[in-house]
Amino acid sequence: MAASEGGGREEVKQQFNTREGLYKLMRLSEYSRPTRLTYNTQNHLPVKVSLISLNDGTSSNDNIFFNVGRELYFYPYKGVRKAADLTKPSDKRTYKGSTLPTSHDFNQLTASPKGVSLIVGFSAGQVQLIDPVGRENSKLFNEERQIEKSKVTTLRWVPGTEHMFLASHVSGSMYLYNEELEPVTTPPFYQVLKQGEDYAVLTCKSKVPRNPVQRWVIGEGAIHEFAFSNDTKYVATVSHDGFLRVFHYDSMEKYGSMKSYFGGLLCVSWSPDDKYIVVGGEDDVVTVWSFLERRVLARGRGHNSWVNVVSFDPYTTEVLPHNLDVYASDDDIAHDNHRDRSFSRTSIHSAGGEGPPSVSYRFGSVGQDTQLCLWDFSEDQVLRFHPNRARTSTQISQSPPQCNNVGHGKESNASSVHPDGTQTLSRKFSYQSLTDKAKDKKKDGSISRSTRQQYLNKIHETIMSIGAKAIGTPMCPSLDEVYRLEPLVTKKIAYDRLTTLIFLEDCMITGCQEGIINTWARPGKVGMTQHAATASGTVV
Repeated sequence: MAASEGGGREEVKQQFNTREGLYKLMRLSEYSRPTRLTYNTQNHLPVKVSLISLNDGTSSNDNIFFNVGRELYFYPYKGVRKAADLTKPSDKRTYKGSTLPTSHDFNQLTASPKGVSLIVGFSAGQVQLIDPVGRENSKLFNEERQIEKSKVTTLRWVPGTEHMFLASHVSGSMYLYNEELEPVTTPPFYQVLKQGEDYAVLTCKSKVPRNPVQRWVIGEGAIHEFAFSNDTKYVATVSHDGFLRVFHYDSMEKYGSMKSYFGGLLCVSWSPDDKYIVVGGEDDVVTVWSFLERRVLARGRGHNSWVNVVSFDPYTTEVLPHNLDVYASDDDIAHDNHRDRSFSRTSIHSAGGEGPPSVSYRFGSVGQDTQLCLWDFSEDQVLRFHPNRARTSTQISQSPPQCNNVGHGKESNASSVHPDGTQTLSRKFSYQSLTDKAKDKKKDGSISRSTRQQYLNKIHETIMSIGAKAIGTPMCPSLDEVYRLEPLVTKKIAYDRLTTLIFLEDCMITGCQEGIINTWARPGKVGMTQHAATASGTVV
């Protein structure tokens, strides 16, 4: 992991080269807690960052918001232009007890210099709406934990809406809230609105509108992250059961899915044009999934531990002219891909240069191994790759790896519980039942308890069967059957596990579990004099 074999700390890089030039760490643009006091990072939740730009008509002021332990900080963000002033946070909040902030998101649509809408999720399941600019009264959702008791994993405002947001939880449920609705102290009772092979969408049985507006129950175990497509029509989720699932948001129909080699998927990102989705997780691999073809196109190995965050870089995506090499020489690429390919790695297009130009994509990943990886691929590379057909079949073990240690076959049952405490789909449905007063008959569109349990058992069995048989199929192709990506850059950039990666036009932002948020200037974008760090173990 982060420590070297000798027991000391490995060198942390402060700059690195890519094909477009030199990226440089801006030491004066480091954000953290003002005191910089050390604390036990193992006992705290991942540090996450949210950004908001407030335009007053004459200028645009950027702001950064992040959580560290039980504290929340809101600072003016100077980026590569000026040094960070940690002595004067615009807002600071400290939470007592065992409830810790886990996720947050700004409503970009309604933000103004007079106020912003910021939602914050917590480890006990609550969601708070606050305004760190206007300091107006806050709202608390799920205050009594009648809706959900497990940790919030991801929060997102529904794109294009002023009052709707989604919250995913460790329980495997995802809730749609309307922040204009008044809080209700009674527990919700649900009825099925939409259901599929491995998911269901529920609504509350209530005479008046109330929260949650919808409850999505997806797969097995925690929903670690979800992300809306840039056109806002689709939402992609990654879960503890190792599945990526893509849904059409309005119709609630499942569009496609894929599975990890083993373990859960932890992170997901859409390409700027929504043609590709990249995911990462506990199998230490990044995977590129084609939205149009609904299949895995490429996988890449560059990390030595779990991949915590993946993110496309929209500012380096470009249309390539014919016969252009998208790769530059970098000391991170020690050797070429030795497998036979149907085309040359450095010849992106066919010799004749016919057909439309290809698009080159860049995405980054950070993980538990404290490393940053940057990856480049072009449509021409991944779409024109053909596996070696000498292998007539994919050999699958008679006892395939178990996803998240969930049992297979007849030994599996609907009341199984994952080692991390998360419940299976059957348990989490019955844990907060569709209605505690259900009779064995249909009434007002509700379903009976016995029918519901039969349906949940079928879902559980289906997911287990798919997971056991997935390896070597289009849903989870072997490494020999897809294009193999190699990282353009692999650099150790922190001493603790990395939990944040954001690409901006002039810089890149990374954050680690120590609560340190770093800014990396893009080539030619250094906006101020930076002094070389003198601490031991750093490289300039």
